[in-house]
Amino acid sequence: MLDTTQSRTNSQKLSLGLALAIIFGVTLWRVLMLQVNRTDLFVDEAQYWFWGQNLDFGYYSKPPMIAWVIRFFNTISGSDSTFWIRVSAPLFHLATALMLMCTTRRLIDDETGRDIAPWVGVIFITLPAASLSAVLVSTDTIQILFVTIAIWAFLGLTRRSSVLEAVILGASLGFAFLTKYSVLFLLPGVGIAMLTLRSARISWRDVAIAAIVGAIVVAPNLWWNVTHQAATVRHTQTIAHWGSGGGNGGVLKHLLGGLGFVGAQFGVVGPIVFYALLWATWRLIRGRSDDREKLLFWLSMPVVILIALQALLAKAYANWAVSAYAAGTILAVWLLYRLTKKGLTISLVIGAVVAFVIPVLTVFALDIKLPNGDLVMKRYVGRSIISREIADIATNAGISDIVAQDRDMLADLYYTLKGRPFHIYARNFGGFPKSYYEQNFALPPAVTGPVLFVDNNPIDCPGGQAELLKSWSPPYGDMKGKTLYAYRVPASCLAPRPASAETEPTEN
Repeated sequence: MLDTTQSRTNSQKLSLGLALAIIFGVTLWRVLMLQVNRTDLFVDEAQYWFWGQNLDFGYYSKPPMIAWVIRFFNTISGSDSTFWIRVSAPLFHLATALMLMCTTRRLIDDETGRDIAPWVGVIFITLPAASLSAVLVSTDTIQILFVTIAIWAFLGLTRRSSVLEAVILGASLGFAFLTKYSVLFLLPGVGIAMLTLRSARISWRDVAIAAIVGAIVVAPNLWWNVTHQAATVRHTQTIAHWGSGGGNGGVLKHLLGGLGFVGAQFGVVGPIVFYALLWATWRLIRGRSDDREKLLFWLSMPVVILIALQALLAKAYANWAVSAYAAGTILAVWLLYRLTKKGLTISLVIGAVVAFVIPVLTVFALDIKLPNGDLVMKRYVGRSIISREIADIATNAGISDIVAQDRDMLADLYYTLKGRPFHIYARNFGGFPKSYYEQNFALPPAVTGPVLFVDNNPIDCPGGQAELLKSWSPPYGDMKGKTLYAYRVPASCLAPRPASAETEPTEN
């Protein structure tokens, strides 16, 4: 790879004022566009909102932080509209961009650091992953802020011992863990950095303080898992295919899985930023990195490498590596600043286009179509219309108890029909629950009368007790072209049956 690390031009400089204007401008654009966003809550978003209505220290598929955040914004606003459920996302990205700028200045405390910090902020705020997750509420958005704070505190501790910064380090890592367990992928790289780089070592006292504080923060969630059949851990194991021989498929399928994950990272952070990270890896292998580059590498790329191996051997989702891109953004910008005068500008232009287009797509979610006729945003529309149709069927049939087994359907039913005179339940299959709804809101034995059962497959009950009230196909959205069935059935028809092969969870 070309190595022109000493190349610098004045045209690369970005003033702090302009950078802040871009960062706050992009954030304002995202917040304003959320006001006119026409998408429904995605299945995960609706589920996170429902968690927030039922506060706990843990949930079926994720730790509790995202539920707490959504509940906080719903409480201060007095509203649970889609705007207030999602508005935390662009605000967290704003905070992360600013915190990354501070972290850059702490690592590179000279004129170069002053020049690079504004670029770090604007590149991060316009990353494709940031643009997508700014219109949807997700765990990644919250986690990367806590990871950035942890890196900031860690860098400070490498220079001087501090009880306060050790507490901040432990607490921020604990909060990152309470957001998503994937933060654990950071730890091997941190360990390698501390072993191989004298400049990356912190005092044992600070290590102990951070570990104790972190343990205190995560303890409630660990105890929740102990008392709930390790639900979150088991769910994570299931979606990652741990202990299942890496899932089904031959060598080619596994190879394509690994390559697909790596390729997806070019979309997650943009082609130029991810190229810069690959270039940083090459520099490390060739022995051309200084200690600060090495530290940033060990705080970022091992996460990508470990999850790429996970994708190669079993399964991984593209967003699982997001925690790498706190330090990774700083590393990429620093190298691009020295590599080419155009790289940063081109990356910013690409990111800015994406940052403009994605919110626009949400506003015209029911209008913009692909050449095949499908809506571009079809995964994010058509959910509430199904729930309202189900409500109409139940009302016309005089039934107040609604049962479903599809997680997507249940998630929207609870949100769209909130405040309506219905009782919504998940079908209970017996054994370890397949979803949060089956875990906590399964059809209880006390319900014995007729219920409305809705699914995308027909159902048979003994003695022909299932009465088909309606079958229909949604006019648009992810379930367009599929047939839904609404039955009046006795609750006994849906009683737990012998355990069958579990379907793979869709949460990630």
